[in-house]
Amino acid sequence: MTVWGRGEWRQQMHEHSARVAEHADAFVDRRSRDAKNPVHDFLFTYYSFAPAKLKQWVPPYGVSLEVTPEDFTAYPWLQSERFICENGLLQIDSSRFKQREREFAAWVAMLCTRILGRAGRFTCYGLHEWAMVYRQSAEQVRHQGYELRLPPHELAAFVESLPVCCSHYDAFRFFTTDARPLNVLQPTLDSRPDLEQSACLHANMDLYKWSSKLWPWIGSDLIGECFELALMGRDLDMRASPYDLRSLGYEPVKIETVEGRARYEREQRELALKAEELRRRLLDLCTALSQMVVAHSSSHFLAEPDERALGQV
Repeated sequence: MTVWGRGEWRQQMHEHSARVAEHADAFVDRRSRDAKNPVHDFLFTYYSFAPAKLKQWVPPYGVSLEVTPEDFTAYPWLQSERFICENGLLQIDSSRFKQREREFAAWVAMLCTRILGRAGRFTCYGLHEWAMVYRQSAEQVRHQGYELRLPPHELAAFVESLPVCCSHYDAFRFFTTDARPLNVLQPTLDSRPDLEQSACLHANMDLYKWSSKLWPWIGSDLIGECFELALMGRDLDMRASPYDLRSLGYEPVKIETVEGRARYEREQRELALKAEELRRRLLDLCTALSQMVVAHSSSHFLAEPDERALGQV
């Protein structure tokens, strides 16, 4: 068991708060006013991790914290039943780790391994957002109140002019009915491990989803860094979308032009590099969690869990 002194873990907590608190608080404020943000709300609606939990820094399994009574007053969530404290050292209570979480950690490790083992495809140019409004009427478009940058007939012609090659199930399932046959792949929930790849913006943003599903065992530091990556990914996603969001301060990445597609790919590659390091760390942590529990159980945990039961969809 690694021990972090008070100065070390409080610094980690400060850095985590700097990453996530402003965005979590802004979402809660918008929700209280029934206001919407078409870019950042996604991080708290599609990704269902509660803003309060996101802000509550916790150590990963395997780390003990040197604590004082004052720490429990300042950070009351550390008094929850998830933790045990003995002789001034606080750690996550491993007896609360459940079979379902063990199986999910193994499944995430498998998914990370598959993605790391195949080449990324940097030719999608963010067309998935365009396929989600392809041949829709103004009343059907998801983000009401924001104009599309192209007239409907030009938007449709652009989608038809390039190969649509979305490999991400949770993006593909929001394609319009007319757009789905245009996609060279037909992703399903079951085919996720066989199709997801490291260039995909949404597969990289999903590092936040997979890591947060293993809170608190995975620890808040990695979750916060994955949230930060998801935030950058979402910004690129919507700047490259067909929506005109300049009123919110987002200059479009005009993927309908050669220059815009080149810019999208540059930013996509930068995000993919950041995601690779986070994915490797997530793989290591999930593998350790799986192996830690396997020593006490002979269960065959490598079978893919039911994502719907786990709340993934």
